[in-house]
Amino acid sequence: MIQKISPAQTYPLRHQVLWPDKPIGFVKVPDDEQGIHLGYFLDNQLVSVISLFVDEHQIARFRKFSTHPDFQRKGIGSQLLKATFEQAKSAGASALWCDARLDAQPFYERFGMKPEGEIFHKGEISYIKMSTIL
Repeated sequence: MIQKISPAQTYPLRHQVLWPDKPIGFVKVPDDEQGIHLGYFLDNQLVSVISLFVDEHQIARFRKFSTHPDFQRKGIGSQLLKATFEQAKSAGASALWCDARLDAQPFYERFGMKPEGEIFHKGEISYIKMSTIL
């Protein structure tokens, strides 16, 4: 089941999946309070999270998309991303983008997202901007 959650509910999963070697503050986003946070619950356990932000130009960005390793490659992240696309459309967004880890690029391409610009790095991790028109 997918439902809206608080920013604080996203932090443990963000930390565990994305940046386990950093302090938990590293996974917080300055504008978390303005975001729309969605969580996928399986048997009352939060197993995947994503945070959506829509700017004043109606451009949406999702961040900190995290699925617990035990639940990856089971379609849960795909369902959560589809719900995020719908949430962005409902919020009036005309486009959606993210900074994708390079190894996740094929996953995002399956949703019609296209790479944009140059590869960049956050620490030792390679990223590419991915975007789509809604």
